[in-house]
Amino acid sequence: MLTAFTAGLLLITVSELGDKTFFIAVILAMHHSRRLVFIGVTAALAAMTILSVLLGQTAALLPKVYIYYAEIALFIAFGIKLLYQARKMPAACDTEVVEEAKAAVEQADLQLPKRKTAASILTEAFVLTFMAEWGDRTQIATIALAAGNNPIGVTMGAILGHAICAAIAVIGGKMIAGRISERQLTFVGGCLFLIFGVVAAIEGA
Repeated sequence: MLTAFTAGLLLITVSELGDKTFFIAVILAMHHSRRLVFIGVTAALAAMTILSVLLGQTAALLPKVYIYYAEIALFIAFGIKLLYQARKMPAACDTEVVEEAKAAVEQADLQLPKRKTAASILTEAFVLTFMAEWGDRTQIATIALAAGNNPIGVTMGAILGHAICAAIAVIGGKMIAGRISERQLTFVGGCLFLIFGVVAAIEGA
C-alpha cells in the first residue's frame, strides 16, 4: 500500500502542477472564494480519481500478462511523449494552456447568473475541473497504477496529490502562475513516467 500511495502522490503532484486544471483553479480563485473553489476542484479531482481506480480495478480482471505489458507500454509511451513535448516547449509558462483555461472559465461564466451563490461557484469549479481532467494523462496514469497496485494506496496518494496542487493553485496560484516552468515540470513528469515503467517491468518480471 505504501508503494502505491507514494507512486500515486508523486505522479499526480508532478503531472498536475501547471496543467489545465491547475490554471482553471488559479483563475477561479482570482474571482471567487478560494475556499469554495478549493472544495469544488478537489471534489472533482477526488471523484475522477475514484472513477479511474475503479476502471483500473476492472482492467485488473484481464489476464495478468496483458496488464503487465499494457502498464509498461503506457508508462513508457507517456514518458517519451512528455519528454518530446518538453523539448518543444518554451522555457516559460505555456501560454496555450493558460488561454485554454481562461476560455473554459469565461464560457462557464456566461452560462451562470451574474450574482453567483456558493452552490453555483462549487458547481462551476467541480464541472470545469472534472471535464478538463477527463481523458487527461493523469487519469490514464491513475488507471494504469490501479490496475497493477493496491487500489486504496493509489486512491489516497492520488487524492492527496490533487489536493496539494489545488491548494497551491488557490492560495498562491496568482503569484507563481507566471513563474511555473511548464517545460521543466513536463520533463520531470516524463522522467517519472519512464521510471514507473521500468519499475513495473522489474516488479512483474
